Amino acid sequence: MRIGTGYDVHRLVTGRQLILGGVNIPHQTGLLGHSDADVLLHAICDALLGAAALGDIGHHFPHEDTTYKDIKSILLLAKVGQKINMAGYRVINIDATVVAEKPRLSCYIAEMRANIAASLGIDPGQVNVKATTTEGLGFEGQELGISAQAVALLGEL
Repeated sequence: MRIGTGYDVHRLVTGRQLILGGVNIPHQTGLLGHSDADVLLHAICDALLGAAALGDIGHHFPHEDTTYKDIKSILLLAKVGQKINMAGYRVINIDATVVAEKPRLSCYIAEMRANIAASLGIDPGQVNVKATTTEGLGFEGQELGISAQAVALLGEL
């Protein structure tokens, strides 16, 4: 078995959609980034790549490559899943946390889990997503950005 961790953060800005876990969440601001800036999926990608010792998301999908401009991160997650399978690994489980003061995310968690599982070809029971606030502290608490952390456990195929 192999374990990996991932972390990502993006700034909140006006004029962008808020996409988390592949879900378009109604909000007055969205995340700024080269892709759709889905911090949750980026953290999961990094956790999976780290567990397989395959580098990180920036190595595989560099922001200088216009191929990935505005790409949906759920597609990047599927590509990462293929990469870890080709390296001889399978996902055992993923546990992730989104840190955001607003919006409240509890009603979107089930859809996020389903999206992540479908993208990786695993059961939703292998994916856990949590959301928390910082009670007004830090950049998340001041609603300047959103961060996410993830842990992934892989086994051999």
